[in-house]
Amino acid sequence: MTKPFDGAITTFFEEDAPAAIRDAIRDADSAKEVLTDDYPYDRWLRKKDYEEQLDALQVELVKMQSWVQETGARVIAVFEGRDAAGKGSTIRRLTANLPSRAAPVVALSKPTERERGEWYFQRYVRHLPTAGQVSVFDRSWYNRAVVEHVFGFCSPAEREAFFHQLPSFEKLLVDDGIVLVKLWLTVGRAEQLRRFLSRETDPLKQWKLSGIDVKGLAKWDAYTDAIGETLERSSFDFAPWTVVRSDDKRRARLEAIRTVLSSVPYDGRDDSLLEIDRKVAGGPGLWLAGA
Repeated sequence: MTKPFDGAITTFFEEDAPAAIRDAIRDADSAKEVLTDDYPYDRWLRKKDYEEQLDALQVELVKMQSWVQETGARVIAVFEGRDAAGKGSTIRRLTANLPSRAAPVVALSKPTERERGEWYFQRYVRHLPTAGQVSVFDRSWYNRAVVEHVFGFCSPAEREAFFHQLPSFEKLLVDDGIVLVKLWLTVGRAEQLRRFLSRETDPLKQWKLSGIDVKGLAKWDAYTDAIGETLERSSFDFAPWTVVRSDDKRRARLEAIRTVLSSVPYDGRDDSLLEIDRKVAGGPGLWLAGA
């Protein structure tokens, strides 16, 4: 089987990955064994328990969306995180039973020449929700703080301008009545590499890989520094971050959905289903555990 990027991920695993990372992947007895030493659980949540909880939360999501449409509320759910942290799969569970027009997923490609000449936030403003919508951002304006910074796609001055304008931008959204939920999914280095290796050999998942993903494998520490700084500088009282440790994708999906539901005051909300596991999802301080 032909591997994308000439097998660069396998080459990184065999030649450049830290020995402890290689050993953790090789010694794992199951894909459901958690590789990160300080993750609060040794194995993934049982499939039966996961599906039962997910079914109940999907009913809550439909109730939430109905309330949003009936009241004209506006919701933004921002999904950021490490590559291969499970953003896409979590978003699919979040939106599975919601009408696409009422819950659009915004996943923007690299900016066009025109967009590069605009105010940085402008292309994201075009996708803000109207009355009755939940807009889900699969990556967002935070690209400037992390990916663009790590790869040198923006200058230090442009990044500082972003951080300077960011509080006002998000405060304007919240002051205008938008419910803004920000989730940062993080995953351990061994688990991230294991997921990349799986994608490399799976013809149904190879499309997920990009040149940025491959180059980013050697930039783990740079990403760690950029993410840590970003969380510290952009978790506001009016728009806080929730960090979700996603070494166990099942737990991560459930806690991310609970976080969104808990942020929206919809009618008939069953709070007994929304108790968040704070070992998996919490404030920016949780980032240090998963970095």
